[in-house]
Amino acid sequence: MRVVIQRVSGASVVVDNKTTGSIGIGLLILAGFEDTDTMDDIEWLSRKIVQLRIFNDDQGLMNLSVQDVAGQLLLVSQFTLHASTKKGNRPSFIKASKPEIAIPLYEKFKKQLEKESGKPMQTGVFGAMMNVSLVNDGPVTIVMDTKNKE
Repeated sequence: MRVVIQRVSGASVVVDNKTTGSIGIGLLILAGFEDTDTMDDIEWLSRKIVQLRIFNDDQGLMNLSVQDVAGQLLLVSQFTLHASTKKGNRPSFIKASKPEIAIPLYEKFKKQLEKESGKPMQTGVFGAMMNVSLVNDGPVTIVMDTKNKE
């Protein structure tokens, strides 16, 4: 699994002129899935995201988690996170899971994030053409990959 996590002061997703998810202060999570992803990956990543200390404390230091600031989570599927640009100019998405594998992983990830955070998730629509708007706070953007745990 590969995610891009953005600390936001607000974010929303619109599909067919209808808002499907919207948050204030919190984290926008763009998530891409591979066939080799497991429940262990989902659990590790969910725990890390919810506990990430990337919100400012009273001294302006990144010492607080999304839970500490009572923030919200917005999850958006994004298979393009697994783009390979090694050859040529057209990205290859061969590593990205097909919907029959990715959708169950996405749903498990959503449920695990809800369990870890204790809050319902806001989401986009899997596989839909989505317009994602955000105000990146900081800016703070973190990339995480369960196959390369740095």
